[in-house]
Amino acid sequence: MNEVNDNVVGICIESISAQVADTYAEKQEISVTEAMRMFMTTKTYELLTNPKSYLHLESAVYVEDMLSAELSGDWESWMEV
Repeated sequence: MNEVNDNVVGICIESISAQVADTYAEKQEISVTEAMRMFMTTKTYELLTNPKSYLHLESAVYVEDMLSAELSGDWESWMEV
């Protein structure tokens, strides 16, 4: 990738991460910082931050669904999402 594309991918990842952490924090009634720390330890986040997965091209809602499936231990749904 070139520098411009790398920057765009980074912005997409940051934006989705912030939206997911904000929504998770609201649902769990925890701070956004705590939600982000938790999110950053998941397989979903690992996939999101890997540009080759193209998960950064999906919506934050899609990534939130993946996170919910992962955190509930529903790996079958996680793989389908």
